[in-house]
Amino acid sequence: MVERILIGKAVVAGVARGEAVVTNQPISFWGGLNTETGEIIDRRHEKSGANVAGKVFVFPHGRGSSTSSAILAESIRNGTNPAGIINFQVEPILALGSIVSEELYGQSIPVVVLGEDDFYSIKDGDRIRIEADGKVKVLANA
Repeated sequence: MVERILIGKAVVAGVARGEAVVTNQPISFWGGLNTETGEIIDRRHEKSGANVAGKVFVFPHGRGSSTSSAILAESIRNGTNPAGIINFQVEPILALGSIVSEELYGQSIPVVVLGEDDFYSIKDGDRIRIEADGKVKVLANA
């Protein structure tokens, strides 16, 4: 196992750990995430059928609806949310969902932005730890 430390920017600070679910495709949580299960339900998405509950969801940026913030908040309320989110472009809609969840439910999830090269260095199944300062520790098979 090889550990790498990536320096990111914490858009929503927090600590999380979990297995990485990685996609190169943007996603809209509205119509794309089942808030009852954590399953990706957008049947046109390459990760359709994957479950992000308790995992670190790594995707470049969101796509579409501003309602995605409400979907993320609902998944946090239900306990089916990703443990954390890593993007390479700031995603204010999803950050808002995490921030509002903190106000409504007393819990949020970290949202971190990495540089593009660091973002694309993360692979499905890598073990990830997000630190409150935006550092991302990646434990990968050599």
